[in-house]
Amino acid sequence: MTLLAVGRLRAPFADDVAHYEKLLSRYVRLESIEVDDEAKVARRVPERAHVVLLDERGRQRSSEGLAQWLEGRRQSGRDLALVIGGPYGVDVAHDEQLSLGPITLPFQLCRVVVLEQLYRAHKILAGEPYHH
Repeated sequence: MTLLAVGRLRAPFADDVAHYEKLLSRYVRLESIEVDDEAKVARRVPERAHVVLLDERGRQRSSEGLAQWLEGRRQSGRDLALVIGGPYGVDVAHDEQLSLGPITLPFQLCRVVVLEQLYRAHKILAGEPYHH
């Protein structure tokens, strides 16, 4: 799984991202890639990956729905690439869009929320409790 994001992490978000990346490492091999501008995103998308763009117009899923969707993606055999744009979004070829809700999040906070939700989804799939 690849998380491709525009912009550099800064405190306090960097600590939170590192925390969830460590927790996720029990469940999935995650590569986090940062680029400094939107124009560089397309070159960093893994070849043949299923590309999911985080966008307010995307499909919203509950935590359980995200877990089921994630399992379907795993069963497909294709790598998964999640793309988070910068403050002005990003224009990249994608297979689908995912929304974290109708609110607008700062792109650094979006990374924390995405990683937390991926961790929660993996805990759900493993049949483990997650309530903290």
